[in-house]
Amino acid sequence: MRLAATNPPRHGEGDRTKRGGGGSRSVARPEVTRAHKLRKNMTMPERVLWQRLRQRPNGLKFRRQHPIGPYVADFCCLSQKLVVEVDGSAHEAIDRAKFDDRRIAFIKENGFRVLRVTARLLLADADATAEAIVARAVSPLHQPAAGPPPRAGEAL
Repeated sequence: MRLAATNPPRHGEGDRTKRGGGGSRSVARPEVTRAHKLRKNMTMPERVLWQRLRQRPNGLKFRRQHPIGPYVADFCCLSQKLVVEVDGSAHEAIDRAKFDDRRIAFIKENGFRVLRVTARLLLADADATAEAIVARAVSPLHQPAAGPPPRAGEAL
């Protein structure tokens, strides 16, 4: 009995395609995996704020739980380079405050402005808090393109 010569399968047409391929699975960076988990388990103040920011106020697109380097920002507007952090009671601990200081320093070193909002203030008036965030994003106190702000005593 003689077997007929066949050409090898082309373009992934082999039997492996029937089993779901044979390539290795892509491995996400740890901060991306953490961001996915944080999106699923947002705190109540984060959920309240997200309901307002997800509607793209003033045409601004905000992302929730966005990775920046090894850290994850609560909310981020990439076009305006603005990070919004919602601080709850967990941020009042001394060891957490040191971590927050390192994280915020890293985020600022990478060109972002950081706006911290307390969860208590956010829950008291979510609409006003969201409006204040959008106002800060649209017209920051300092426009980097205009150069550094004038020193005390210098003319504008």
